Amino acid sequence: MALDVFGTSAIVPDTPAATFAANAISPCEFGAPGEPLRLDEAVNRTLCNNPKTRTAWAEVKVQAAGVGAAKSAYLPNVSAAWQEVRDDSVTDVTGYPRLSSANRSTVHTGSVSLNWVLFDFGGRKAALRNAQALLTAARASQDATLQAAFSTAATDYYSAQAAAGKFVAAQETERIAHDSFVAASARVSHGVAAISDQLQAQTSYAQATFNRAKASGDLQVALGTLASDMGLNPARAIVMPAVNDGVAPDHDFSESVAEMIADAQRSHPDVATAKAKLDAAIAKEQQTRSQGLPNFSLVAKYSQNNQPASLGFGEPQFAATGHDWYFGVQVQIPLFEGFGRTYQVRLAHAQIEVQQYTLDEARRQVGLDVWKSYQALQTDVENVRNAAALLQIAQRSFDAAKHRYAAGVGNILELLNAQSSLSEADRQRIQALTDWRAARLDLAAKLGRLSARDIQMGSR
Repeated sequence: MALDVFGTSAIVPDTPAATFAANAISPCEFGAPGEPLRLDEAVNRTLCNNPKTRTAWAEVKVQAAGVGAAKSAYLPNVSAAWQEVRDDSVTDVTGYPRLSSANRSTVHTGSVSLNWVLFDFGGRKAALRNAQALLTAARASQDATLQAAFSTAATDYYSAQAAAGKFVAAQETERIAHDSFVAASARVSHGVAAISDQLQAQTSYAQATFNRAKASGDLQVALGTLASDMGLNPARAIVMPAVNDGVAPDHDFSESVAEMIADAQRSHPDVATAKAKLDAAIAKEQQTRSQGLPNFSLVAKYSQNNQPASLGFGEPQFAATGHDWYFGVQVQIPLFEGFGRTYQVRLAHAQIEVQQYTLDEARRQVGLDVWKSYQALQTDVENVRNAAALLQIAQRSFDAAKHRYAAGVGNILELLNAQSSLSEADRQRIQALTDWRAARLDLAAKLGRLSARDIQMGSR
């Protein structure tokens, strides 16, 4: 690895997920997926292996090297040249052999030159500010990419967890439907129920079997998507933990939504990226203007050679050495560039306008995203409670209908309706819990606040 005089490698994170790894996520070294897979592992694998996070990491390396290149402009340029040739020179003068000559020699020439820009009306300073602003933009963009990958991984994790829970619920619904079918068949065989009871129960059982098969397919799609997020083969087997419904919604985001929006519009990585690119565009315009102004340089050169010397035409050559050097100041003054500089300045100024409007759009979009995510979280918090109450009611209704049917005072439609309501309530409970957890992390992502702490909270 080449010498890093300006220490730019220290600016670059060690891994694609280093900014999050510093907050207690393990390094980018993985074995087989855990069983069950935890949210922190799923997120960390995604942050380390996702091509988008790796691209953002590489972009930071590019811009860090650009800062080093801009700083190097303050140092002198020293170059050396060496040449060694075989000189075979023959001259035949017709009729005057005394004037003829034949010289064969090995000639070498060496030189060292220096050019050191001393003053350029702020061109190098503007170039350095431009490079530093682009590095800031790249780091903010990497943070935004990590936040987005974090949110995507968490969303897909909860989708897979919900799909696994729904599959288990579908299996339980299928079992209940089978038991209802057996009970109805027994009553028909004993002549205490019409054959229609058995057929309706059998239809419900077939529908439950269909739903269980569909839930199984949905689960495999969700697991494949999560595996792909983590950089694994979609066919890789993953075991998801059961949905824990022992945690009630909290109030992590206690400030008002207006305060959240204002804070996000100031500090969100997308806004920071746009602002840094605007700063880079302003510096680029200053750099472009300064390139059309004079610059003052210190120049020096030393050369030496062993070119043979001769007293005159037709005279033999003699071994000789020579050297030459100069030292002084050089002034370069651009006088006319075909109006190119004028249009380059206009282009740079137009880029400032573009970046200003991009910054305005980033702030607008961040504010809208926070508003939408906040409202979604409020809805999901309320629905967690609603789903829990609905499940309790549905369970009591099914128990009552089952008891009434077994006692011969209820009908099959009552039982099947209660059974269907219980199945739907169970699915809604699972979906509400995972939606709430995903919405909480999504709002943190829209605020630009995702961290390792959010993973720990989301794993509860």
